[in-house]
Amino acid sequence: MSEIVAPAGPLLPAPAKALQARFEHIRGQQMADLPMLNPALRVEAVGFRPWSAHWLGVLVTPWFMNLMLLPRRREQWPGVAERESRHHVFPAGVFEFIGGHDAVLDEYQACSLFSPMFGFSDHAAAHNTAVAALAALFDAANRPGGDAPPQAPAAPAGPALSKRGFLFGGTARGPHET
Repeated sequence: MSEIVAPAGPLLPAPAKALQARFEHIRGQQMADLPMLNPALRVEAVGFRPWSAHWLGVLVTPWFMNLMLLPRRREQWPGVAERESRHHVFPAGVFEFIGGHDAVLDEYQACSLFSPMFGFSDHAAAHNTAVAALAALFDAANRPGGDAPPQAPAAPAGPALSKRGFLFGGTARGPHET
């Protein structure tokens, strides 16, 4: 007797264009003239691709750079309440994502890489950092202590990797993080 498998729901479109348009709007409206903006930067959605049942990429703005997860299949989306966290396992380690909701984009999860963005002299540097961060995320050599990635995304055994540690080869917590 064979098992009946329910068909998967439709794939949602890649979110890069919608994210970029929405955050360009936010920059021009809510963020306009705020001192936390790096004027050398623009909004860009970088490297969005399928990961698990989600879309994963980096969103660069003049005020932050985040890893972003958005649903690819609505029925497989692990919803997280706004401002609540969820840990995701990547080859480089376990990363904490914060749930968010936007009236236009709907639900998403974000992992902050940089904020504010004054350390970037131009947009090319921010773009190249976003590309490098995505590549590093999938490199098991960046995993703290050289641990092999777990076989299933179970609850993490140790602390989530800090963003500074991930980007700069540190430990689970950076020197300035508690």
